[in-house]
Amino acid sequence: MSFLFVALGGALGAVTRYAISLIPVKTGFPVLTLITNIIGAILIGFIVGVTSNNNGISDNTVLFWKTGVCGGFTTFSTFSLEAFNLFDNKQYAVGSIYVMLSCGCCILGILCGKKIASVIKI
Repeated sequence: MSFLFVALGGALGAVTRYAISLIPVKTGFPVLTLITNIIGAILIGFIVGVTSNNNGISDNTVLFWKTGVCGGFTTFSTFSLEAFNLFDNKQYAVGSIYVMLSCGCCILGILCGKKIASVIKI
């Protein structure tokens, strides 16, 4: 049964990620992937914050959100390819900024998500 929860969450995350990728943005900087990863980091931080006190939330619900939705939604493989392409095209400054922003903002996103969860106290 847990596989079903992961699969359903993964489908929801992937469809949401695809919807975001359709937003028309005209820039050479992979901003939509960056935004997607930051949102995903905030979401997974929130989920960890909400479930850390074991508030009676079922394991299947945690699997749905954390492994399924966040796993299907975040785009680390796409991020890696885009960073590689920037460096491969000798755009070293843009590539470095992208890697630093992605890593730094996503770590901050987890912190923010956990803080939001502690304030809301679900």
